[in-house]
Amino acid sequence: MKRKTILIAGAGGIGRSAALILAEWSNEEYNILIGDANATTLQEALDWLKESTTKNKNMFSAFEIPFQGENEALISALQQGDIILDCLPGSLAPRIAGYALKYDLHYANLTEYVKETEQIVEIAKKSTKGFVLQTGLAPGFINILANKLFQDFCKTHQVEKVDRILMCVGAITQVATPPHFYGFTWSPIGVATEYLEKAKVLRNAKLDFRPALSEREILIIDGKKYEVDITSGGAADLPEYFKGKVNTLDYKTLRYEGHYNWVDNQIKKIRKNGAVSSTELQKIMEDHIPRIEDDIVVIFASVTGKDNNGHLYGIEKFYNIYPTKVGKTTLRAIQVTTASPLAQIAENLLSGKIKGPYFQSQINTTAFFEGTFVSRMINENSMLKTR
Repeated sequence: MKRKTILIAGAGGIGRSAALILAEWSNEEYNILIGDANATTLQEALDWLKESTTKNKNMFSAFEIPFQGENEALISALQQGDIILDCLPGSLAPRIAGYALKYDLHYANLTEYVKETEQIVEIAKKSTKGFVLQTGLAPGFINILANKLFQDFCKTHQVEKVDRILMCVGAITQVATPPHFYGFTWSPIGVATEYLEKAKVLRNAKLDFRPALSEREILIIDGKKYEVDITSGGAADLPEYFKGKVNTLDYKTLRYEGHYNWVDNQIKKIRKNGAVSSTELQKIMEDHIPRIEDDIVVIFASVTGKDNNGHLYGIEKFYNIYPTKVGKTTLRAIQVTTASPLAQIAENLLSGKIKGPYFQSQINTTAFFEGTFVSRMINENSMLKTR
């Protein structure tokens, strides 16, 4: 049987991690082509993949993505491909989705950008192939987990509505020091943006928007104290999907206690000079907060509601994901938790059962968690508890 060809747009940390996970953890062998506009980054990624894999090195090859338009290498890759996994910045997502439509490829991306997602939905409606959007960690994994808990809760208690869904994710360092109690483990601009943009929520079972960092609360998970607060982008399509079924729904970013107080103070300083921009906040944070490789990703979701007798129940799950060995190398927690769900969706798309635009609320939750890549991620290096 002919090997399927997976194109990965973006040769940065997530793109190359997805390529390695697809090679190492899959039950079948793919042709994996990784592309980027930066020739140096592209060659470094290809060399890293060949050094890191325990499998056939010849499954990997590279292609250039020009800054504009198409070149011969890009066209050749698109003509060979069965699917394209978009790991480029969110602003470029409609362009890559357009290639998927033009060359009849499946498509999956990671971005939480709202405007670009809306554009891709319109592109996907014209395709006979599947376009799965927002397939990383948050949005992505956390939304599918929350949906699974909702389904389990409703089945157990024979109800159709619940009081609250809470989704929390924190990509944090294993050690945090004052005054900011944080270290960058992923994109600083992504952090700054989610701290400032309004968040989509449900209140009284209706769609609403709340200011970021406006509803803080304390959680104790596995005996450790954290603070969580509303941030933008992580809820995916669940607020729309659960309208009328869930009274309160929130996505909140998890941090060590004290971090958000420090961020509040920085935002107040900027606000004295007028409106706060994400680039201003990013610069202040980068001037004070170090980038740190030794990370952990904490994932928590809960559903609470009443049964038909009026008794209040809850179901909760959390995962602590640490750096994980894949092939000959160890991927950071943020890399494995972002790339594994993407790889899982790629496998699902290649089955040919998904067509047109597809969101987190539509994904088969049982199949997702029992799938090749997500189950491996959980089993390899996680601690899971259910209460």
